[in-house]
Amino acid sequence: MLTIGKRDASSKSAAQDARQPRVVTGREDDLLGCALSGNWITRRVAAVDADMRSIERQGDFKRLALDFSNVGKMDTAGAWLVDRLISSCRQRGVEVSIQGESQTISTLLDAVNEAVHGRDAVQVTQQPNIIVRLLERTGRRVCEMGEDFLAAMNILGATIGGAQLKLGRGHAINPAAIFNQLDRMGVGAVPVVVLMSFIVGAIVAQQGAYQLRYFGADIFVVDLVGVLVLRELGVLMTAIMIAGRSGSAITAEIGSMKMREEVDALKVIGLNPIGVLVFPRLVALVIGLPCLTILANFAALAGGMLAAYLYSDIPPAAFLDRLRAAIDLSTIFAGLIKAPFMAIIIGTIASVEGMKVGGSAESLGRHVTASVVKSIFVVIILDGLFAIFYAAINF
Repeated sequence: MLTIGKRDASSKSAAQDARQPRVVTGREDDLLGCALSGNWITRRVAAVDADMRSIERQGDFKRLALDFSNVGKMDTAGAWLVDRLISSCRQRGVEVSIQGESQTISTLLDAVNEAVHGRDAVQVTQQPNIIVRLLERTGRRVCEMGEDFLAAMNILGATIGGAQLKLGRGHAINPAAIFNQLDRMGVGAVPVVVLMSFIVGAIVAQQGAYQLRYFGADIFVVDLVGVLVLRELGVLMTAIMIAGRSGSAITAEIGSMKMREEVDALKVIGLNPIGVLVFPRLVALVIGLPCLTILANFAALAGGMLAAYLYSDIPPAAFLDRLRAAIDLSTIFAGLIKAPFMAIIIGTIASVEGMKVGGSAESLGRHVTASVVKSIFVVIILDGLFAIFYAAINF
């Protein structure tokens, strides 16, 4: 029994030695032959790493022959050692030949070589000139604008359709959500809107008074401030501030809910995310922006009145008399008509960007920035279109 046990132990030791990876080298002139044997797997290749590096450091041979006839198993670790040797030799101009490899080993070596040297093997293509790249970038932006337009129309249509559906079925629209958003977007924005409009009105009056003083037409600064503020600056500056303040907040809120999968939870429980999230904010913006525009107009006129009194010695009574003669209802409504349209644009773009947020904080920041930039850009474009339309109808 003892003899049998020793025989079994010796046979196991011989089997383990047979599985151990080995490299046997031989020289013939400028040819270096390497016979590989054993199992070249992750658990065992550390034993031959030093031998492979020693072969790599030898520089006195011109040809390398690798024999895989006695290799049992090989995984990516063993293939990587062999690929490292082959790559090192080929970089020195050594001719490498392989023989005795199985189909599996050949496929594995090709895969490892492609993974390690794939970037170097790819032929570098010449970049197109700057005009082609500019046209390509422009085309991509145009396609993105088209996709954003379709998404905005989808959200706007779903919002309006959802409201009609609620009213048609007799379900009351939740006023608490609307008033909550109106308090945050409208009442909360009053101080900054009034302050900035007051300063802008004062600056316009001061610059106008400084220029008109040379012509002895100081009183016309009232016409300048009144028409410019009521038709253009009041609503435009208010919309820009709301786009930066409330538009970014809408995108951040909806985007964070998208990141936490709360939007998907609303769908699971049978609620329409657009009706729940977008509709109250859009209604609050449509109501709040015209009201803020009226406050901004009063603040800008007050700032202009103060600047006219300080720089041109125009008393407030004379300022108001001249203002009454310089403006009419069309001047006031020319600016107020734009406010609801700008509010819809700001709310829709902010909602679209919020729905596009992915699962990372970087995506949230990128879409919040895009929301503000796109809203301000489209608001300015809309203001220009209104100016062209007013000029065409002589309004």
